[in-house]
Amino acid sequence: MKEFNWPVRVYYEDTDAGGVVFYANYLKFFERARTEMLRSLGFEQDSLLAEQNVLFVVRSVKIDYLKPARFNEMIEVSAKVIEFKKTNLTFEQTITRRQEVLCNGAIRIVCLDALSMKPKLIPIEILEHLT
Repeated sequence: MKEFNWPVRVYYEDTDAGGVVFYANYLKFFERARTEMLRSLGFEQDSLLAEQNVLFVVRSVKIDYLKPARFNEMIEVSAKVIEFKKTNLTFEQTITRRQEVLCNGAIRIVCLDALSMKPKLIPIEILEHLT
C-alpha cells in the first residue's frame, strides 16, 4: 500500500509549557493517522470490534524525535505498512512540517481476539487493501 498522509494542526492542549508538542502526543498523532488510514479503506475499528471481535493494539514502538513541532503549526502525519505477518503489521510513520522531518517511528500493531485477548489472524479483507 502507498503511504497515507493526514494533516494535523497542533493545538495548545498538545503542547507543554514552552509551546512545544509534548513527546507522548506524537504517539497520539501516529495513532490517529493509522485510524484514519483504516477509515479511508472503509474499515471502522468499532465495527471490527462489534462484528468480528477484532482489536488492534500496539505491541512495540521505536521513535526518534528530531525537531520540535510547536503550537498552531500545521504538520503532516504519514503511515505506511512496511511489514505484514499473519497477526501483526509494522507501520513506518513520520511527522513532517513542510517536508522537514520532525519525528519518525516504527510501530508494530498486533491483531487480537477481543474476547480472549490472544493474537488473531488479521481479517483477509484488511490485508487485501494493505498489500
